[in-house]
This record gives sequence, C-alpha cells and structure tokens, in this order.
Amino acid sequence: MATQQPATRPANPRFSSGPCAKPPTFDVTKLADAALGRSHRAAVGKDKLKAAIEGTREVLGIPADYRIGIVPASDTGAVEMALWSLLGERKVEMLAWESFGAGWVTDVVKQLKIDAEVKTADYGQIVDLASVDCTNDVVFTWNGTTAGVRVPNADWIADDRAGLTICDATSAAFAMDLPWDKLDVTTFSWQKVLGGEAAHGVIVLSPRAVERLESYTPAWPLPKIFRMTKGGKLIEGIFTGATINTPSMLAVEDYLFALDWARSVGGLEGLIARADANAKAVFDFCDANDWIANLAEDEATRSNTSVCLKFTDARIQDGAAFAKSVAKRLEAENIALDIGAYRDAPAGLRIWCGGTVETADIQAMLPWLAWAFEAEIAAQG
Repeated sequence: MATQQPATRPANPRFSSGPCAKPPTFDVTKLADAALGRSHRAAVGKDKLKAAIEGTREVLGIPADYRIGIVPASDTGAVEMALWSLLGERKVEMLAWESFGAGWVTDVVKQLKIDAEVKTADYGQIVDLASVDCTNDVVFTWNGTTAGVRVPNADWIADDRAGLTICDATSAAFAMDLPWDKLDVTTFSWQKVLGGEAAHGVIVLSPRAVERLESYTPAWPLPKIFRMTKGGKLIEGIFTGATINTPSMLAVEDYLFALDWARSVGGLEGLIARADANAKAVFDFCDANDWIANLAEDEATRSNTSVCLKFTDARIQDGAAFAKSVAKRLEAENIALDIGAYRDAPAGLRIWCGGTVETADIQAMLPWLAWAFEAEIAAQG
C-alpha cells in the first residue's frame, strides 16, 4: 500500500483540459513582438493574422482549396457559426455521446427548431456510426472532451455524400490525424492542444461548404459575428486575415509562438506522438491497477487528449465525493491541477494528455494518484 508520498513531483502540475498547459518552452518574453496597440486592420496586424491562418494550414496539412478563418467566441462560436449558417437546407443527423455534443443538439433542436434525427450514446460509449446516412447533414464531435471518447476513424463518412459533415474537433486538432477529405466544416480553438489563449475559434471550410454558403440562405436571422457571405458570395477577407471583429493581438502572437513550437517538435506527426505517449502512460497505469479504468469502453475510441477515468473499487462508498476528494488532495499537494471530471460527466478524473504536456510529468503524477487513492480509501473509515 502506497502510504508514503512518492519522491518525484511533476515539474508542471497543469493537466487541465482547457485552457491547457502552455508549450514547455513558453515564456511571456516570447510574445515581445506582439502588435499591441496597433490596429488589426493595419498591415502588421493583417500579416500576423494571415501568418496564423497559413501556419494552421501548414501544420495541420489542410488542403489549399479549404478556407481557414479566425472567428469570435472560441470553438463554441465557430461551431454555432456553422450551425446557424449552413443547416436547414436538408435533414440533419446530430451525433452526441457527451455534454458538448449534447449542447449542439440543443442548439439545433431547441434554438433553430430543426427537425433533426438525434443519435446519442451514454458516457464511455459512442453512437452506431454505421447507421449514419450521409445524404443528410451530420454534426458530431471528433473527440468528446468530457467523455474521453473519440471516433475511431472516418470510414463511415461517404466519399460521395450529398450532405455536409460538421465536425467539432476542438480537442482533436493538433493531436489526431483529421481526414480533411471527409470533413466539410471543422472547428477548434487555440486553448486546447496547442495551449494557446481562449476566446478565438478557427473554422475550416471545404469547397462543398463554401458552395452551400453561396447557394443557400437560412430562414432565420444571422448575427453579424455569424455572417460569412455578402450578396450571395463568400466574404473572402475573413479567410485571409480580415477578421469579423477585433481579435486579441496578444493571443494571436501567442498562437504564432505555439505554431513555431509545434514545428520544432516535428509538426503534426510529432504532436500526435507526444499525445500518444502521454495517453499510453495513463493507459498502462490503468492496466496495472484494478481500482481505476478508462471511461471509454472500446479501446479504439479512447482519447489521446482528454483521458477520462473512473474508479472501480468496491470499497468506495460515495463515487462522486470520492473522486472529488482525490482530485482535491492532488491539487493541495500541487501535483495535479484541474483533473476533476467535467460537471456533467460521470464521477471520476480527466487528465489532459495533449502534446504540450510532458510525458515525464504524467509519469511523475501517476504514483501520486495511487497515493491519493489509497489515502482517500483509508479516510473513509
């Protein structure tokens, strides 16, 4: 029984699932070149915004004919911009297996009042992807951040689909290989895998999505921050650095730094390898301890970023209180910060394993998790 505190501590105890740990080489002095106090419409501002767009294309391998825009309100804003602008032209299938996917269902069914086919699965599971009909528009999360369950692949998305695929990839981009030919709209935010700052979203549009935007007008009003067309034509400036509203040039500089760091670790391939190594350390820990398990029931759907865990020991008297106490004990020791399960998720822990986290810190934290577990078992009396 690990009653003794482990000797080694993580150098960085930040395992939050958003905002996530900054890149290991981050220092505020790296942002000294930020265009602070300058207009984002000035050449210096536009150049930095365009560099952010093209750097995103480079690192993620996004096709040249896909548009990339920096938009307001983080990933939520990017997703809702897509839902409000594109849906309603045909039937919609909504896929949800955790709280953020469920939020998009609420948007579509209760706010837009679209008669959608809703397919859901419990936390730890995933919907029957083979049942999805891609003649419909399909809205889904690539990685369910609050369940730690991801789609295993995109084989279920038809190459000759008539509908659009709208993918919330906020905790997948820069950590998982996204098949761009299968995705018509993809969204993410800076504060997840690259450890950037919040409030800015990214929307990626395929040529098919642009065609829909230019040929279809929704029945409902569109706020200014959702409008991507004018006079039936795409507003191209949004996708070259002329943002809809004012971005934070400090956050833009921070994202440019994160992209440079991503290049330094081998680009997308290196980022995926780092996340995989982090997640494997947690998976191996679960395999070695019979009192904890991955929330994802199928290994093929286990996230390599938002790794969600459940306690399985029969001695635990109150699952929710126990999990919170373990997380609180680790935070009090400054070993692991912000690893409690999401408020709507089953009781347990959520450990962020994206590439900005060092594997050595995961490996140093896990013995402390065992210590905290046993301390809480003993504390039950």
